[in-house]
Amino acid sequence: MSLAVDVRPARRNFWVAAGLAVVIVALLWAIPARDALNRPLPLSMLLGVALGVVFQRARFCFWCNFNDYLSEGDARGLLSILTALATGTVAYAAVLHGWVPDPFAGRLPPDAFIGPVGVPLALGAFCFGVGMAISGSCISAHLYRLGEGSVGSVLVLLGVGAGFILGFLLWNPLYMAVGAGQVVWLPALLGHGGALAVALAGFAVLAFVVLRFARPQPSVAPVTPVQAIFSVRWPPVLAGVLVGLIGILAYLRVAPLGVTAEIGSLARTFATDSGWVPQRLLALDTLRGCIAVVKETLASRNGVFVVGLVLGAAVAAQLAGQFRPVWPRVASLPRFLAGGVLLGFGAMIALGCTVGVLLSGTMAGALSGWVFLLFCLLGAWAGRALRPWLP
Repeated sequence: MSLAVDVRPARRNFWVAAGLAVVIVALLWAIPARDALNRPLPLSMLLGVALGVVFQRARFCFWCNFNDYLSEGDARGLLSILTALATGTVAYAAVLHGWVPDPFAGRLPPDAFIGPVGVPLALGAFCFGVGMAISGSCISAHLYRLGEGSVGSVLVLLGVGAGFILGFLLWNPLYMAVGAGQVVWLPALLGHGGALAVALAGFAVLAFVVLRFARPQPSVAPVTPVQAIFSVRWPPVLAGVLVGLIGILAYLRVAPLGVTAEIGSLARTFATDSGWVPQRLLALDTLRGCIAVVKETLASRNGVFVVGLVLGAAVAAQLAGQFRPVWPRVASLPRFLAGGVLLGFGAMIALGCTVGVLLSGTMAGALSGWVFLLFCLLGAWAGRALRPWLP
């Protein structure tokens, strides 16, 4: 029996990854140096590449991690998310303490995703959670799965665009009925130190609960350093720290992390040009979060960030041998589309998703991040109960 190992797939994957890296370099060369607000576009794209690599290597998916915990007692993913939140919260607190020394003066930190807390946020987060469970991932995970060859994610993202348009159509009636809600920045209530202490205590309690009901996982066989970097899943704490550090670097140099502004802007531009949605969406452009605006330039900071995320995940997937195109069953196509619509609708009226509102908002001390977390989990729980009844 021959013991020879066929290295041809690995070589092919390496050369495809090298080609994708060349594409990234070419795009960095081609895009404008700065956007209309003087923000560095190449840096925004590189941050997207870095986040795509971390998401793919660590399987950083909010729904998958939640479902793995409920199904198998696997706590790694949830601990990674809590580590990212704790790391980012500490880093944000250090920065915001210098930028806004007196948090009680009524000022909010510049550009931070501190959204309103009200009915639209709760409804949007719940719909987003149901959409995650039905479609199989949150929006950011569908983006990194594009890099792994997930064909179903293409349909989901088309549904996300339709969901955004539905949200634009219903925004004015919803705002007239209940308003957007109250903006609550926790340091303005508790001080910088108090807000940081409450947040870290909250993460610690959640981690304790997660570990309390976790089940032992199979031991991992020893791997070489190369395999540890390129093949096996990255350790949850390391991945969480990296996500938190990317989050604070993005906030300092470009804007808070978020993945829905470009998708929403494309949907709003298309729907506005088609005369489907009102020209004026009440108060929407004055709120904080992943706000969708009518596009005036081709290259935006969020657009190049999302492109970088997909390409970074594609490079990581190729090197790990995890690029495996998957064609969904025809019977499942309505489920993918419906899940995408719920994701887009929820992200529009909540002013962001699990990255923009939950990660960036919570790190910045926004109460909206915690509220999004609660209602998104409730929605995911409800959607999980629906899954056995769906194709």
